[in-house]
This record gives sequence, structure tokens and C-alpha cells, in this order.
Amino acid sequence: MVIKIIEFIRIAGATFGTFWAYQVGMNTITPYESVLHILTPWLIVSIAGTSAIEGLFFGKQSAAEKGFVNDGNYAYQSRIGLLSYAVISLLVYFENWGPKAELTIILTFLFFMFFSALNHGYQAFVKKNYHWENLNRPFLTILLIVAIWYPVYNLLF
Repeated sequence: MVIKIIEFIRIAGATFGTFWAYQVGMNTITPYESVLHILTPWLIVSIAGTSAIEGLFFGKQSAAEKGFVNDGNYAYQSRIGLLSYAVISLLVYFENWGPKAELTIILTFLFFMFFSALNHGYQAFVKKNYHWENLNRPFLTILLIVAIWYPVYNLLF
């Protein structure tokens, strides 16, 4: 049950953060920079932060919920990596390091999420592990890309 609650918090936080970033950021002089500034910590803390907490404190339950047999050392390292994304995104936000730092952390996080989505898709469709988490990750990652497309595209090009 705790894993389902964390999953809800993860999706709700990312959804609210996206709404809030666009609601507030689009009413500024530099909308794409403002949207990215608000969106970056909301998305990364909501997704990576909750995933890290879930894995560090409820690793065995989390693995079982996703249909995996064990909870190995590499999974533990991934959780620490996810926690580092969340902490650094907050540091970049509160220290106001600017759009280039925000782009760096959001693109690094997106790179991880893209390959994580490929892994979950592989587990679901090739290995026939049809647990909810494996089925939704590829689609949620597409929504994540859509959410960050506007500020990232405008800052890069």
C-alpha cells in the first residue's frame, strides 16, 4: 500500500508542478526560462526524489510491486543516483544558478528517464512482466518529454 501512495505522490507532484510552472512562468518576461526554473525541481524531486525514498526505505516491496525477484546492489546505486538528481535540482533552484544549470540537470535526468522507460517497456512487452509500473513508464516518459519540450527547445534553439 505504501508503494501505491508513493506512486500517487510521484505522479501528482509532477502533474501539479507542470501545471504550476506553466501557470506562473508563462506570465513573465522570459516565459521559457521561468517555466524551466519552476518545472525542474518540481519534476525531478517528484519523480527522482520519491523513487529514491521508495527504493531506499521500501526496496523489497518496490521490487515485488514491479514484478522483480530481488532488490540488488545495482538497484541501490540507482536510488542514490536518483537522490542526487533531486538534491542537485534543489541546489540549482535555490542558488539560482540559471537556465544553463537547469538545462543540464533536467537533460541529465531526462536521459536517465528515457533509458529507464526503455527498460520498463522491455520488461513489459518482451519479458511479459505486465505490472502497472512497467506498462506506464514509457507513456509517462513521453508526457515528461512533452512537458519540458517548450522551455528546453526555446533555450537550446
